[in-house]
Amino acid sequence: MKKRAFVTATLFVLSLIVTAQVVQADEPMLVNIPFAFVAGNVTLPAGEYRVQKLDRNSGVLLINSEKPSAAVMVVTHAAQAKELQTESKLMFNRYDNQYFLSQVWTEGSIRGRQLPKSPREKEVGRSARLEKNGEITLVARLSPARP
Repeated sequence: MKKRAFVTATLFVLSLIVTAQVVQADEPMLVNIPFAFVAGNVTLPAGEYRVQKLDRNSGVLLINSEKPSAAVMVVTHAAQAKELQTESKLMFNRYDNQYFLSQVWTEGSIRGRQLPKSPREKEVGRSARLEKNGEITLVARLSPARP
């Protein structure tokens, strides 16, 4: 019984910490993604997603939808553009009919986030037909912080 109470209390404290960090995140954005896609090692269904940094100084992105099963945290590294971005956007690498999230950019910034290619994306990229490959950009809208 004591162990169960300890585990419950620990999970509660951890959820408070994560919630506090998410509230502090930079520029959350909403984007409607009309196709299934891979972020990190997780395949997510088409739908509307909220994308935000876990906290101000983090390289971790939280990507989630209204469906509890459609969420992932991915580790990213910094990317820099030559010019200020004129719109918030997500960029995907496309191989045949498979899409992999590759970059996230916020309007008004030259800094973005780059997702490393997973082993799965590298494998798919090697075997995909060249004429069906490319890059897809979806425009996102900034989202007011949730209460």
